[in-house]
Amino acid sequence: MFNLAHQRGVVYTSPTVEKAASLLATTVFDLAVIEVDSASRHPFPELLANVPCLLISGRSEERLKEAVRDFPPERFVEYLLVSSKPEDKIRAERILNMAAEFCRLKTDVEALVRSKALTDDKLKKVYAEIKSVGSALSEGLVKELEKRVDLEARYARFRRINEKFEDIIRNLYAATDVSNLLDTVPQIQEILRAGSISLYILEDNDTLGTFLKPLVWDRSYLAHADFTRHVALLPSSDFAANVARSGEHIVLSDVTGDARFSSRYQRLSTPLRSILCVPLKNISETIGVIEVYNKVAASSVFTPEDIHILQGVSEHMALAMTKLNLIQYDALTGLLRPDPFFEKVTQQVEQHSKRRKEAGTFAIVMGDVDWFKHFNDRNGQEAGNRLLRDLGATMKSAIREDDLLCRYGGEEFLFFLNGVHSIEEATMLTERIRKAVEDHYFDHQEFQPRRNLTMSFGVTLFPPEQLGHHVSKTVLKRIAAESELALAEAKGKRQAALGIDDKRVYKNRVCAYVRDKAAVVSKTSLLKTALNKPAAEQRRHARFFTSTLCLYRENGGHKVAQTVDMSLGGARLSSESRLAPERILDLMIILGRKASPFRADVVYSEKASAQSVFFHTGLRFRDLSVNDKEILQEYFVNLEKNEVPLD
Repeated sequence: MFNLAHQRGVVYTSPTVEKAASLLATTVFDLAVIEVDSASRHPFPELLANVPCLLISGRSEERLKEAVRDFPPERFVEYLLVSSKPEDKIRAERILNMAAEFCRLKTDVEALVRSKALTDDKLKKVYAEIKSVGSALSEGLVKELEKRVDLEARYARFRRINEKFEDIIRNLYAATDVSNLLDTVPQIQEILRAGSISLYILEDNDTLGTFLKPLVWDRSYLAHADFTRHVALLPSSDFAANVARSGEHIVLSDVTGDARFSSRYQRLSTPLRSILCVPLKNISETIGVIEVYNKVAASSVFTPEDIHILQGVSEHMALAMTKLNLIQYDALTGLLRPDPFFEKVTQQVEQHSKRRKEAGTFAIVMGDVDWFKHFNDRNGQEAGNRLLRDLGATMKSAIREDDLLCRYGGEEFLFFLNGVHSIEEATMLTERIRKAVEDHYFDHQEFQPRRNLTMSFGVTLFPPEQLGHHVSKTVLKRIAAESELALAEAKGKRQAALGIDDKRVYKNRVCAYVRDKAAVVSKTSLLKTALNKPAAEQRRHARFFTSTLCLYRENGGHKVAQTVDMSLGGARLSSESRLAPERILDLMIILGRKASPFRADVVYSEKASAQSVFFHTGLRFRDLSVNDKEILQEYFVNLEKNEVPLD
């Protein structure tokens, strides 16, 4: 660590706590590296408050992350893992580079502040001179006054630009997720007085090769389905692709006749006239491109000042993107992207092979949101994006520490389950994920075909012959294709092919891809535990998956529960407490805008899942009158028509 720091400037080391405190109290430092045990010990919190960059070192990564989280987000605080691993050394070098850049930028900003103060003094003197001129102004003095007024106007604009620039930089480094980072894009467009703006990140896959994926296109934040309409392939003749290849900016006052004026730009909301396009670079590596269109000014030309501003912003944007690790993670959900996911899977499989231990095998699971198109069409694209972010967090909390999860594309997710011993174990772990999604409340889920937001999953085991050998991305995709076949079974694709209405197909299931050694063709098999419902829960009447409020008496008061499904024979409730079997409940169920009383026997009551805090209780209606049955039937008919009032 000393050698790495010594390469970047003068280094002071302290063998004792007392000497370290003395040094901090008497010397100005740009960067301090301190052990995690000492960071919170008196008097270091006060002494370190004036150090711009703080690095906390130690041997426990979890403890280091926890220590970093204790500092306010505006502080530049990172951790250094004391380790002999090459990747930890590379990470330490990267963090030291970022810290050095941060200190340099801080020095630049302080210099700008000092310059601003000096200019303010000069302006005060100018105003004093203007006031002294009075009524005796001659023609020459008027011209001089006009020059000074022009100087004042230019300075005022410089000050506004400087303040906006500082706001952008501050917001970039304060960004904790992709949404925060993209919030700065309209500010960049405003400071450059541009008609529109686009922001790309460099990616690659087997289908398209290397390409620029727009996170923002023509001022609009894109959903997954819109990416492919606006991508720029790296080898193509295109402004953004040319900048990504060359690493040099492009500025044109008129794009007419330019060979790089590709068809993509003809889809802009306003015809393209002028363009300024600069690369986003992490050190020397291009990781993306930012471009602005159509200068909003009398000249309609992007100036050298505009180029300087956008290049400055691009440097900070690239650092912020690297800090958020957008190269590894999906911009919308924060989950791994497919390529890094497959790389990590390959590493885990190879590590397993090197250990040569009977630690089980692996499973690949593909999950897909049920009726996602219905959700998007009804609630809008932004609601769909929020749903995908919420789903990502829910599923991440349901997997184990060594498992991996990525957003495979659109509403599809791919899992890697480590250390499973059988297809049954893999399907049971997947069932836990399915239940976590089913039990979680998502905004607008009550408008889904089954009144709940659910997912279906397909599971497959690694082929035994692949264990102990190098696993390429091509092999992994072939295994993932098997899980996709099982997913198709879980989503009822076969039933849909027979002409059954998709909204009547029971999705929300886990299916496994089973390799039958006795057969040439493998097959899919429905997870038995998903179909093997308790006999006590079986009902003769058709079920309707509806989530509505229900009140019942408990300990002299009323408790609120929610139905999971209902039929003419009974209902299943989701509640915070277990209900005693064979008990008779007096219920008040909200059916549309009506509250209707019912009586029911408690048939069973059990945990919704091992991880859930809720209980599922099966009820059998008793003493239903003709009127009760008519009320229920009318409610179910309206459910089918989507006419039940939900407010």
